Formats: sequence, C-alpha cells, structure tokens
Amino acid sequence: MTRYPCPSGAVLAVCLGLVMLAARPAAAQIESGIAVGARAPVVTVNDLDGKPVDLGKYLGKQPVVLEWWATWCELCEAMLPRVKAAHATYGDRVAFLGINVTVNQTPARVRKYLETHQPPFRTLYDDRGTSIRAYQVPSTSFIAVVDRAGKVVYAATGGEQDLEPALRQVTSP
Repeated sequence: MTRYPCPSGAVLAVCLGLVMLAARPAAAQIESGIAVGARAPVVTVNDLDGKPVDLGKYLGKQPVVLEWWATWCELCEAMLPRVKAAHATYGDRVAFLGINVTVNQTPARVRKYLETHQPPFRTLYDDRGTSIRAYQVPSTSFIAVVDRAGKVVYAATGGEQDLEPALRQVTSP
C-alpha cells in the first residue's frame, strides 16, 4: 500500500478516506459525505494564488459540479475523461469547480498538473480544509452535483462515476 504524508488538522479526514477508498468499488454511491438532498454549504476557499473564492458566487444561482481531487489521485485521473465529457456537454450551463485537497500538494505541483492534464474546472486550493469539513468529504474523487437552488442532487466517489443523469436533472427546465 502506498503511504502519503498527511498533515494533522482539517485534511486528516481525507487521508483516512483514502485508506477506506481502497476497499470500495470503482464507482460507489457513498455512505459518508454530504447527503443527497442537503443544502450545499456556502463557504470560501482560496484559489491557487491564495485569493478567497466565495462559493456563494455559484451555489444557489446555477448548477455546480464540485470535485475534490489531488494530483496523485488515480481515481481522479480515471474520472478526468468523464469530467471533460460532462463539461463539453454541460459547461455552458453548469459551473465546474475542482477543489484540490492539498494533501501532499503545493500550488506549484497543482499548476504543473493543470498545464499537463488541463482539467475543465476552475481550480481551488483548500489549504484550510474549509470545504472538506463543510461537505464532509470522505476522500479524493468525491464529486457533488448541486442544482440551481443549492440542493445536493448527487454525491459519490470513484473513478467510474456516471454524472450524466444528475447533470441532465440539474439542467432540465
């Protein structure tokens, strides 16, 4: 088993989730994390330059896809083609936000990954663990889809998640 150094504090839950993730199927509706039907918490998360981004700019105003990810996350990498395809279809109607969990990450390492892999989301850097705590993020590859009213309609982890039904739901009139 690969070991990753984990800082104490807010991101510890993500590290513990990584250990549990190994026992999960490739795509799984989760038993932890924010509940489907819950109101999406409006929190502030820094961008890669350390500037605060208020999720209230998006939540409750338009549909949003939130993905908690890391450069070393194999399941996140497996999801990337699906996220790119979803963005190609729904990106004009849905905000895509990728929240880096900062475990064994630096802004420079994240920027290098972004240049190479070009994920289709606005990248945030949750160095304070604000969104991780608010959304009870169980592990990397956790994705939440939020409707325009600010309600979570989908929450899961894994490398083979099917976002299409949730995105159809949040973009239908």
